[in-house]
Amino acid sequence: MTSLRSEVLHVPGLVLVEHELDVPLDHAAPDGPTVTVFAREVADPEGRDRPFLVYLQGGPGQEAPRPTRQPTSPAWLDRALRDFRVLMVDQRGTGRSAPVGVLPGMSPQEQADHLAHFRADSIVRDCELLREALGADTWSLLGQSFGGFCSLAYLSTAPDGLREVLFTGGVPPVGRAVDDVYATTYATMRERNVRYHRTYPSDRARLRAVLDRCEAGELVLPGGDVMTPRWFRQVGNVLGMSDGAARLHYLLERDPASPAFAHDLAAALPFQGRNPLYAAIHEACYADGQATRWSAERTMPDDFRADPTLLTGEHVFTWSFDDDSSLRPLREAADLLAEREWPRLYDADVLGSVDVPCAAAIYADDPYVDRAYSLETAALVPSMRTWVTDEYEHNGLRADGERILDRLVAMARGRV
Repeated sequence: MTSLRSEVLHVPGLVLVEHELDVPLDHAAPDGPTVTVFAREVADPEGRDRPFLVYLQGGPGQEAPRPTRQPTSPAWLDRALRDFRVLMVDQRGTGRSAPVGVLPGMSPQEQADHLAHFRADSIVRDCELLREALGADTWSLLGQSFGGFCSLAYLSTAPDGLREVLFTGGVPPVGRAVDDVYATTYATMRERNVRYHRTYPSDRARLRAVLDRCEAGELVLPGGDVMTPRWFRQVGNVLGMSDGAARLHYLLERDPASPAFAHDLAAALPFQGRNPLYAAIHEACYADGQATRWSAERTMPDDFRADPTLLTGEHVFTWSFDDDSSLRPLREAADLLAEREWPRLYDADVLGSVDVPCAAAIYADDPYVDRAYSLETAALVPSMRTWVTDEYEHNGLRADGERILDRLVAMARGRV
C-alpha cells in the first residue's frame, strides 16, 4: 500500500481535502493488484479539527455526493459540519475510486472474479486503511441504504475503529435467505402500485398505452435501444421515494412519442451503463453466505408475471443484460456472479457483543430495505436504538436531512 496523497482546496464556505490511497484489489492478497480509493474530507472553515463522520453512500455502484455550501448540498451537510468533519468516500468502483465499466479485454470469468471484490466487505477494509492513513483512532459512520449494509459489515468486522454508527434506511437482514428478502420487496411494491393508481387513476390508461408502444417496438431511448415492456416496468423503482409517484406521473403525462419522454424515461431507469456495478452485484449485496441465482426473477409472484401494468422495483433480471446494450458486455459475468457462493458479510455473535452506540431510522413502508428484517437485525445489536417512522420514504436523508441526522445523533448519544 502506498502513502496517502492529499490536496487541500478552499471553496466558498468549505475546506475540502481530497485524499487518494492505493489499496489491494483483494484484501486477502495484499501483495497483488491495487485500486485507488478516493475520499473527500469536507469541513467548515472553523471546524477542521472536528472528529470524522464517514458517509457511506447508497448503491452499490454510486459515488459519494459532491458537496457545495452555497447552496448547501447534500441537505444534511450543515447539520453534520456542526459536530464533524465529513469524509465522503467514493466506494471502490465508483466516482474517482477505480470506477468500473464493462471491463473490456477480460473474459467473463475474469470479469466476475474482478467484480467479486466490490461488495461491502471489501469497502469496509478500504475504510479501515483510510482510517489508519488519516491517523483517526475512531470515527463515526453515516450509512444510507447500501451504505448502511456497509456500516453493519463494519460493525461486524472492525468495531474497535468506530465511535458511533448512524443508519438511514439501511439496516440489512442478517442470515436471511435472499429469496425471502425479494418476496417481501414484491409485496411492498404491490402495495405501491395500488397506492399510485389510487392517487393517479387516469395513469392506468396512459401506462397501458406506453406498454403497447413498447410492445410494438416504437419507443426508442436516446442511446438507440428499443424499450421493451418488461424493461419499462422497472421505472416503478422510483415509487420508493417521497417524490417518486409524482415523478412517474409527470413522465406518463408526456407524449410518449416526444424526445422529452424518452430522455426522462432513460434517466428514471434504475439499472444502466453509467453505474454497471449496481446491476452486476445488486443481488450479491443481500447474499450473506449464499448464492442468489437470480432471486428476483425466480421469486416474482404470479400476479406480477400476469399483469404487465404491475411495475417492479429494485429488481434486476437476467434479461436486464440483454435489453440494455450498455450492460450487455457483462451478461455472462452476471450469470457467473449469480451462481457464486458468497461468503458471510455479518457475524451475529460479534454484533451481539459490540458496545458501539448505534441509531437507525427505519422507514415503515420501505420497498428497498424491509422494515421487519431491519428490526430483526437491530434486535441483534444491544447498542442499537431504532426510530421507526412513516413520515419519510427511503430518501428521507435527502428530503429532510438536517432533522433526521440531528435526531440520530441525539439518539446515539442518549439525548433522545
